[in-house]
This record gives sequence, C-alpha cells and structure tokens, in this order.
Amino acid sequence: MTLRMTSSSFDHESEIPVRHTCQGADASPPLAWSGVPEGTKSLALVVDDPDAPDPRAPKRTWVHWVVYDIPPGVTALPANASAVAMPPGARQGLNDWHATGYRGPCPPIGRHRYVHKLYALDTIVSDLGKVDKTTLEHAMKGHILAQATLIGTYEKA
Repeated sequence: MTLRMTSSSFDHESEIPVRHTCQGADASPPLAWSGVPEGTKSLALVVDDPDAPDPRAPKRTWVHWVVYDIPPGVTALPANASAVAMPPGARQGLNDWHATGYRGPCPPIGRHRYVHKLYALDTIVSDLGKVDKTTLEHAMKGHILAQATLIGTYEKA
C-alpha cells in the first residue's frame, strides 16, 4: 500500500478554501492519510510555498507549518489542529514567521502552490529545540520510509 494524503476541504491541485488562509480563519485544513508503511515510528508534516514571493519569479520556498513526531497510529489531523487538537506526542516546529503552528496561504501576488508533504519515518525525531524545516529535514535524512504529497493553490481575491 502506498502512503496517501487527502483533505476533505480541497482536492489535490485545487483551490484551498478561504477559511484556511490569512483572509479567513487561518485554520489548518483537515488532513487524513492511509498506507503508513510497516516499521514507521513517527510521521512528519511540512507545508510550504515554493512560489514565494511571485510565482512568475520565485525566489524562495516559504514554510507555513512544521509538525513532527506524529504517532504512527494517527491517521488524521482535524481542521485547526495546530491551535486546538494536536495528537499527544506530536510537536510543532517553526514556520517562516518564526512561530510554531500553522499559518495559511497569504500570497502577495498571483496564484501560489501550497505543498503538504507527509513523511513516514523509521525513527522518532524527539525534541530538538526550535526545529525549523531545515533542521527537521536534516534529522529525517536516511529515515524516510515513504512520502505523500497534497498540493493546494490559492490567490488572494
């Protein structure tokens, strides 16, 4: 079975609803997954925007959410999980606003892609202090058993 991630709020490569953006409640979308491989000890989630600041001339990838040490038996995160409903044991790292938790799409110009990446790991990352995407990716190196990707798009009205 292949690791797969979905959202009940949006389909792959479709528009993310306003409620999950800076123009709405800025609540993280509900995410669900299946096909976690045998031997998985934890899951990690990174949500980023590879189109910042302008999709016609991207200069960097902007990180919106970092979550790690999600227990392997967890199969979903509800809407607004970063604020109210993280699974026991899960840890949130720093986004590019230098804060923990989810910050939704808020593109300054154009339609951006928001890439939700779920990793099945053969290890528990543990508390590494102020973990950002780069630190997490370094800790995951050599430990990724599977990966799933869900892409949503958003453009300010």
